[in-house]
Amino acid sequence: MQTDTRQLSDIGTCTLRPMSQTDAKSVLSSLKDIAKTQTDIADLLAGETPLKDFVVAALSLSPYLRDTAVSHPQVLVQVLGRPLIPYLQACVESARDAWKSADAGKPLTDAEIMTRLRQAKRDIAFAIALADLSRLFDARETTRWLSDFAGAAVSAAIDHLLLSAHDAGKLNVVYVAHPSDQSGVVVLGMGKLGAFELNYSSDIDLVVFYEPHAPLITVPDDAPETFARLLRRLIRILQERSGDGYVFRTDLRLRPDPGATPLAIPVEAAMLYYESRGQNWERAAFIKARPVAGDIKAGEAFLRELTPFMFRKYLDYAAIADIHSIKRQIHAHKGHGEIAVKGHNIKLGRGGIREIEFFVQTQQLIAGGRMQELRLRATEPMLHGLARANWIDTETAEELISAYWFLRDVEHRVQMVRDEQTHVLPTTDAELKRIAYMMGFADVPAFSLELSRVLKTVERRYAQLFEQEAKLSSETGNLVFTGQGDDPDTLGTLRKLGFERPQDISRTIRTWHYGRYRATQSVEARERLTELTPELLRVFGQNKRADEALLRFDHFIAGLPSGIQLFSLLGNNPGLLSLIVNIMSSAPRLADIIASKPHVFDGMLDPRLLAELPTRDYLAERIKGFLATARHYEDILDRLRITASEQRFLIGIRLLTGVITGVQAGHAFTDLADLILTAALDAVLHEVETAHGKFPGGRVAVIGMGKLGSHELTAGSDVDIILLYDHDDEGSESDGAKPLDSIRYFTRVTQRLIAALSAPTAEGVLYEVDMRLRPSGNKGPVATRINAFAKYQREEAWTWEHMALTRARALCGEESLIAEVDMIFREVLGQSRDVAKVTADVAEMRGLIDKEKPPSDVWDFKLIPGGLVDIEFIAQYLALIAPARGIATPPGGTSTVDVLRLLGPALIAPADLDTVQEALTLFTDLSQIVRLCIEGDLELKDAPAGLVELLCRAGDSPDIKVLEADIRRLSKAVRRIFQATVKS
Repeated sequence: MQTDTRQLSDIGTCTLRPMSQTDAKSVLSSLKDIAKTQTDIADLLAGETPLKDFVVAALSLSPYLRDTAVSHPQVLVQVLGRPLIPYLQACVESARDAWKSADAGKPLTDAEIMTRLRQAKRDIAFAIALADLSRLFDARETTRWLSDFAGAAVSAAIDHLLLSAHDAGKLNVVYVAHPSDQSGVVVLGMGKLGAFELNYSSDIDLVVFYEPHAPLITVPDDAPETFARLLRRLIRILQERSGDGYVFRTDLRLRPDPGATPLAIPVEAAMLYYESRGQNWERAAFIKARPVAGDIKAGEAFLRELTPFMFRKYLDYAAIADIHSIKRQIHAHKGHGEIAVKGHNIKLGRGGIREIEFFVQTQQLIAGGRMQELRLRATEPMLHGLARANWIDTETAEELISAYWFLRDVEHRVQMVRDEQTHVLPTTDAELKRIAYMMGFADVPAFSLELSRVLKTVERRYAQLFEQEAKLSSETGNLVFTGQGDDPDTLGTLRKLGFERPQDISRTIRTWHYGRYRATQSVEARERLTELTPELLRVFGQNKRADEALLRFDHFIAGLPSGIQLFSLLGNNPGLLSLIVNIMSSAPRLADIIASKPHVFDGMLDPRLLAELPTRDYLAERIKGFLATARHYEDILDRLRITASEQRFLIGIRLLTGVITGVQAGHAFTDLADLILTAALDAVLHEVETAHGKFPGGRVAVIGMGKLGSHELTAGSDVDIILLYDHDDEGSESDGAKPLDSIRYFTRVTQRLIAALSAPTAEGVLYEVDMRLRPSGNKGPVATRINAFAKYQREEAWTWEHMALTRARALCGEESLIAEVDMIFREVLGQSRDVAKVTADVAEMRGLIDKEKPPSDVWDFKLIPGGLVDIEFIAQYLALIAPARGIATPPGGTSTVDVLRLLGPALIAPADLDTVQEALTLFTDLSQIVRLCIEGDLELKDAPAGLVELLCRAGDSPDIKVLEADIRRLSKAVRRIFQATVKS
């Protein structure tokens, strides 16, 4: 076999032109600097050769290549001085062996393999780019080498992870010299990686399954978590950017139902999913699937077993309807009108790469069951196969093959400029000239002419696939959402409905029909959505900013794991549709919740939803019933997350629709948190007692601090807690199989409780936990014994800690210990204090907050002078000085509203009390709505239109300017009252 000796010095003539003479001079200057230490570069510059012209032009056209050459000159030297194929093979082998350490059988650190893989990627990416730009390689070779390297890199990373898990005792590899062999770990490369068609700056799509009964797995129950950790490390190893760059952006979302499944699932579970629920888009995705790493034999066996799912026995005309709805065809899509070159998406746009791939895959889905020759992965061989099978004529095949590789060349050059995962052509003449020159054209017009010809060819051939038109009509007018072009009558109808940007709306709805979202990938879902569309547009059109609301709805369904249930619900419940419009127009945070947790919709169907607020007893019964069938500890934690997210959402809906006030919402959010914390503590205690037994006389109580203590939680609040405990003095350790001393035992309880609340599971996080209000703050132990807590509060606590104690209350735990806690609170808060000292301390504390946490603007209701902090400080101050004035202080955990109601009349002037209470009501209502609707601070200029309307409604203001004036008036008055009350 003849050795391939091609090298860059073989270039006969340079077809590239530098970006400009100025750029060429700049590159030459950089090369001269390199030449001072690299004799090969000095030799290159000494002559006038096509190679020199090519290197200068290539580096001037690609800032990425130039930066790489300047920062790593050896990369340029290596590729110039040797045959390309052996060099690329060495790079691939270097990546494949990157997991191996000098100490056989011992794993490297993640950092070591990350560095090795990144250096190998840098070397091969640089060499491939020059080989491609010089035309020594065509796009076929470029994509093949990139795919080979990706497979080697993923294989090395998988071997490294398996070996490290073996070394840690988590897994048991059969052969430490070949960790993946007989591992049962299936790693499939999807899409372009599977078909050996990877693009220059591509991400890689992987799907990972494992065989639970393989010798690799020692404890099957631990496998899901073990593989989840390993795959999170895999993503980090491959895609995290470091000083050496990155290897590949990595996507694991093509696995079954990614919104509800772990990163890796058992082979049997995957098979069951595909056999029972697999969709046509998943069939299309697996056509290109290929084992790229792990246990290759197991991967091949998996795909063989999956063949009946991918390729049906008979001509699959049932799939044809789905395919039509994935990408509908219309009269307006048969080549009319010019295709703009600037800003065109080479992959997804008209006449783009995706249309060629889709052209091929539709034929494979329909006929691949009967014709094995139509089961190939790569696009070009499949087009030849379709022609041989007479599914298309030879002329169509040749046209599409030529177009495909031309567009892949353009795609690679767009990405080579700055190593970016983009498929969009530049929008400026200067940058478009760069692409034209990289393609070897003399100027932009010549490039644009040829590109337009290719795109129109693809568009014409693609259009012949689909003959059907999908039309919708409504009483308002024509509604047609098919193909790539806009129907003029439809645009007019959309304007009449209330949309200001009808082209954007038309394009969005066409996207739904294309099935690009998971929610619209089943035939039934698209049919239901098609039926719903006229009413959907009518209801959204009634909104003040209809376009913004519908585009947020589009974002919402883009994130849904499935859509048929939602579209059916909306079609049968007009009130629910109106509520969805309300959410989309005002509350992005709620929209994100329903996108990620569709189960929250179940509660929205209850007719009592907007009629009453669930009582604490009602919530307790719901939680108890839902937990009753939990199978194990992790299941309890997931169920708590499910019910908490649903109930938080439903409380939020009541607040959004004005059924409850901000103060009522605070109580409801807090009642829910109390019950969730109680259930979590019960589960944690049972888990700890199972492992370590009971501690003699052991008692535990959880104290709620801050807004949790004072019944003022918001939708996005974390929870401030303290865990107190007590036990028999003579008890030395717990009585279980793994006994612990008292400190370790109750610390373990606390740590498990924090994890139960804040650790992310498949169902998310319950609450973020803050324990900084415990004695001695972060420096103190996480669990505090009751006598130490009492001593600290009596003898050591600062004034601000007693201020915090005014909001504290015991939430759950052992009743006798709760009674002791309540007695301590009453004793400490009932002390007669030095009013002057308290006054000075509170004033100093508020001044410190002013200095260290200044408000962002008037909409920062918490921190503005005269805002919620001032009002809370007034209430806490009154609670601390009340005993000295002969007034009984309210019990700990009393809300700010109730403290002011109970103490205000005796300690504040009536007019001032009215003002503070008015401000508290307004700021509470506003802050509750803001925390419900958005994440982070309120930026009024960027706020959704519906949110502004909600704020005006809550403030009983005709517009936002009047509301802002009210806020300024009240906050100014409250600051004056604070200064008068807390006389420093």
